[in-house]
Amino acid sequence: MENIDIWGGVECTCRRVGDAYSDQLTRSGHRDRISDLDRFAELGLRTLRYPVLWEHVAPTSLDQLDWRWPDERLARLQQLKIEPIVGLVHHGSGPRYTALDQPSFATGLARYAGLVAERYPWVRYYTPVNEPLTTARFSGLYGIWYPHGTHDNVFVRLLYHQVLATKLAMQAIRRVNPAAQLVQTEDLGQTHHTPALATQAEFENHRRWLSFDLLSGTVTPTHPLWSYLRSHGLSEAELAVFQDSPLPPDILGINYYATSERFLDERVAQYPGHGAVPATGSRPEYVDVEAVRVPDAEMLGLEELLRQAWTRYHLPLAITESHLGCTREEQMRWLQQAWEAANRLRRTGVDIRGLTVWSLLGAFDWDNLLTHDGVSYESGVFDVRRGEPRPTALFKMIRNLIRHGHHHHPVLQGPGWWQRPSRFYSAS
Repeated sequence: MENIDIWGGVECTCRRVGDAYSDQLTRSGHRDRISDLDRFAELGLRTLRYPVLWEHVAPTSLDQLDWRWPDERLARLQQLKIEPIVGLVHHGSGPRYTALDQPSFATGLARYAGLVAERYPWVRYYTPVNEPLTTARFSGLYGIWYPHGTHDNVFVRLLYHQVLATKLAMQAIRRVNPAAQLVQTEDLGQTHHTPALATQAEFENHRRWLSFDLLSGTVTPTHPLWSYLRSHGLSEAELAVFQDSPLPPDILGINYYATSERFLDERVAQYPGHGAVPATGSRPEYVDVEAVRVPDAEMLGLEELLRQAWTRYHLPLAITESHLGCTREEQMRWLQQAWEAANRLRRTGVDIRGLTVWSLLGAFDWDNLLTHDGVSYESGVFDVRRGEPRPTALFKMIRNLIRHGHHHHPVLQGPGWWQRPSRFYSAS
């Protein structure tokens, strides 16, 4: 059996905090460097997650569109024989004339998606909204991104608008191109817990599937979170939109990071510097930390989480983000282990289509969740800190995996930091 395909991705988040926008494409310089696409082709990539963002093309009005940038880039991808998976919103709230908490987000994105499809009828793969659940949590529960909500009602409404926007966008795209496919991405982890927080963890482990479940039409009165969604603002008629005409993804895009699996612990004093979630009448206060840092957590890992998704949906899968912000050696180990896990699954009959190297040009300020610009940078396959992208050790590794199916390097024989005992938090 042939090895899994390696895809690429460009970090393209266009996030809003307050009235200020921050654009990763500008930060990396990619907005002004079409030559990056030739560098990607040199790797051997034939599939690329690529932005045609609503905020960029129609920043002031859907009646005033500027196609110059995507026209040039998508034409070059065609010339290079690289197939794009076109993203329309990436952790964004849309242009200033809409927002995630407004019904116009869904209808506006649908109109924009139809215009994109008409402009580029040859594009087959779309991600209208990247990671809607993650964006709804950061924007509606934790107050980090616009519109800075901190309540379940806001979270539910933001999630609903994004998933509805995804459905309406794909319907608009398919009116132009009936063969278009939905690659729906979501960060997929597992919540681990102490016994005192079993109920909270069970809720979160149901919640992680909500984007896929809504699109698939399985959120019915028997769904574990039906009552939660109803009690936090969704009507039966709104939920029926998905039940009556499901639009399941053609490919489930699974994003996995070292921080994806979480651990809930009421022993707050053991985690100095970590803010606590306040207590309620049904549970104590607790911290939510990276499970990889906690000895009590039995990590599942990427392979098992992919198997869970396959068992639950039996839909084609892809790893649509795989990145580690660390040293070159650790990045190589992270990629190698993802490559091996994906190929093992494929050999057992799991329909897994691709492993996406994310992000090719690195990423800015994700360690502060994009709340402050100019604080940090994590390199990727290229390092852009000096202006022109410079290939890192990952470049040769990826090219060898694509060309030969293997890469040999002494560092790949050792465990990653996420597998060494030194990774654990020390009890205070």
